[in-house]
Amino acid sequence: MTIFLEQLIEDSAFLRADRRLDTELVDKLILQLNRIYPQILTDKEATKFRNLDVPTSVRLGELLTHLQGRGEEACREFYRALHLHVEEVYYSLPTRLRLRDTLDPLTHPQMYHQKYVLNDREPSFFLGCFGIAVGMALLYYYSEAKLTGGSRALGMAALGLKKTAQEVLIWYSEESLMK
Repeated sequence: MTIFLEQLIEDSAFLRADRRLDTELVDKLILQLNRIYPQILTDKEATKFRNLDVPTSVRLGELLTHLQGRGEEACREFYRALHLHVEEVYYSLPTRLRLRDTLDPLTHPQMYHQKYVLNDREPSFFLGCFGIAVGMALLYYYSEAKLTGGSRALGMAALGLKKTAQEVLIWYSEESLMK
């Protein structure tokens, strides 16, 4: 894939017209490519692109054309150098803006249409299930209270209390059993 090459072709017109890329910044980019990646930009080529007799926009245009001819790796390293030395220009490139807009959820919210298993039921189905659950809980609670008089719940509640409170609850539960 030639992602960076295609981006550089698209961004070339913007880079040539951008006034923020002055002579000093273009020289920094050339030196970065020459020093770090001499296989991309040799000393002879760097000297040619740093010639101050040629206007900066022309030198930049020739550099971009040269990098496009060198391939994907050269274009990627140019973007890396641009990001390192001229961050505000890098983030204002047309390809970066388009990429940012497609990834920014605030400008282009993506709708997730995912169907859940329970969503195809009517609300009355859920109310019915809830009513059955509440009815079973009430039935269980009142049937236990009639059989044991509530003594089982009071006896269990007494386990974590101090001695005096424990005795009162146990006495009450014994009283209810005798009746």
